[in-house]
Parts: sequence; C-alpha cells; structure tokens
Amino acid sequence: MDVWQLVLVGLVMLLGLIGVLTPGVPGQAIVWAAVLWWALSDVSRAAWVVLMVATALLLVSQALRPLLPSRRPGRAGAPRRTLAVGGAWAVAGFFALPVVGGVVGFVGGVYGAERHRLGGHGNGWAATRALLRGPGLPLLVELYACLLAVAAWLAALIAR
Repeated sequence: MDVWQLVLVGLVMLLGLIGVLTPGVPGQAIVWAAVLWWALSDVSRAAWVVLMVATALLLVSQALRPLLPSRRPGRAGAPRRTLAVGGAWAVAGFFALPVVGGVVGFVGGVYGAERHRLGGHGNGWAATRALLRGPGLPLLVELYACLLAVAAWLAALIAR
C-alpha cells in the first residue's frame, strides 16, 4: 500500500472518529471499514491481526450499548456541543497521553465546556457528573473502542 492510500485510510478513520461524535453517523462502521480496506490492501499478518482486534473491540462496544444509558444529551440538560468538545479533547488526550489520556481529555473537555456554559466551578462539576452518568458514558465507550482500533492500526504501521 503506498503512502497516499495510507493517508486516505487515516482520513477515513478520522472521519469515523468525528462520526462517533455526530448523531446519526455510524462512526464505528466507518472506522471498521477503513481498517478492512487497509487489511485487504496490505495482506500482511499484522494487518489481519489488527482487523481481528478492531472487529472484536467494536463488537464488544456494540454489545455494551444496551447496558449503558441513552446517548441523548438533552436528558442531562447539556447541549450536544458539550459532548463534542469532550470527544475532541478525548481524541487529543488519547494520543498525547496514550490510553489513559482519552478519559482525562473527555472529562476535562466536558468540564471545561460546562464550566464555561454555566459560569462556575460548582455548577460545571455537577453538570459534568450528571453528563458522565447519562449520555457521556456510552459516547466515551464507543469513542474509546474506535480510538483503540485506530491506535492498533497506527502501531502496526509504526512496527513495519
């Protein structure tokens, strides 16, 4: 697979990560399709292992979906923008501080957005806790599964 195809696969994965944060867009399916595209083009053993790992991660995420609360942010009283800010910070945190940074970035991003929206620490932290108990947790689980799939892909590329 040449460099341009790898760049396109990476862009499709980024589109999938954005899709997780956007209601109605099947972000997990887009990330999985990008991994599949790469595995079919690069027929190495590592590519197939990454495809199997990504498939397992995304299937576990889908299996957990009925056990988690609804992803509708309106029930927690927060705008969708708050979850989008948290998701963007989770992606940045995941790559800045591998694995653990995603959770830290998500919570920090949600807290920052809610503190700015509500105008204070106490109200911002209370809204963050309510959001994490409600729609924030399923979003974080879905986003984390996609981030781990993307990280496995990047690790396989770097290991080449």
